[in-house]
Amino acid sequence: MSIRPLKAVLFAAALGPVAWLGWGAWTDALGANPIETITRETGTWTLRLLVLSLAITPLRRLTGWNDAIRFRRMLGLFAFFYGTLHLLTYVWLDQFFDGAALLKDVYKRPFITAGATAFFVMLPLALTSTAGMIRRLGGRAWRRLHQLVYLAAIAGVVHYWWLVKADIRRPRTYALLLAMLLGYRAFVALRSRARA
Repeated sequence: MSIRPLKAVLFAAALGPVAWLGWGAWTDALGANPIETITRETGTWTLRLLVLSLAITPLRRLTGWNDAIRFRRMLGLFAFFYGTLHLLTYVWLDQFFDGAALLKDVYKRPFITAGATAFFVMLPLALTSTAGMIRRLGGRAWRRLHQLVYLAAIAGVVHYWWLVKADIRRPRTYALLLAMLLGYRAFVALRSRARA
C-alpha cells in the first residue's frame, strides 16, 4: 500500500474523535456534563497524538520503515488541533472568556499552568511545520526548535496527572510511554557520542 492512501486513512481516523464529539453534541449524547466530556476527550486525544508523533522516529529506526517519518507532521498538527479544541472548550465554554478568572486559574491551579505551558510550547511548532518554514529557519535551527515537543509532551502528562489526582492509572500509562520514548532517544544520542 502506498503512502498516500495510508495518509488518507490516518487523516480520517484522526478526525474520528471530533466527529464523534460533534455527533454527540448534536444528539445530546455526551452525558450529564457535556463540557466535561468534550474537555476530557480533546485533552486525551491531544496527549495520544503527541505520544504517537514521538513514536515515529523509534518506529522508523527499529523497523527500517523510513516512510513512517512522513506521518509525523500530520500527527503533530492533529495533536495541536485537539489541544486547541481543549483550550477553547476551557476558555469559551467553561470560563466564558473571563480574562481575570483565566489568569487566576493559571496562577493558582498548577494543572492548568502545566496545560497552558504544553499548549504554548506546541504553538510555535505548529506555526513552523511547513516546508517553507524549514527552509527559512534552516534545517538545524528547525530541528532544535522542534525538540520543544519533548517539553510539550512532558507538560501534557503532568497536566493530566495533576488533574486526575486520585486514579492515576491512565496518566501513569502515558508517563511510562513517554519515558520509554525519551529514554530511547537518550540511548541513541549517548551511543552516537560514544561512537564519535
